[in-house]
Amino acid sequence: MSKKSRRDNPLFAAGLVGALGIQVTICILLGYWIGSYLDGRIGTGKGWTIGGILVGLAVGLLSAILLVKKVMEEADG
Repeated sequence: MSKKSRRDNPLFAAGLVGALGIQVTICILLGYWIGSYLDGRIGTGKGWTIGGILVGLAVGLLSAILLVKKVMEEADG
């Protein structure tokens, strides 16, 4: 009998997907919060808020890609 690997577990996959969603959401909310703070301090428009959301989205997606890459490397080894 061969031992089941961790990546064959459906609960592991569900946990990974949930963690990715939470990670991206936190980055977007943090970008929104920083952008709206800067809008209140520096500008009068919504430019900082939109920029913060977009930067948060980019950082969230990059960190999600790096997390998936790390998990895939550990599963191969």
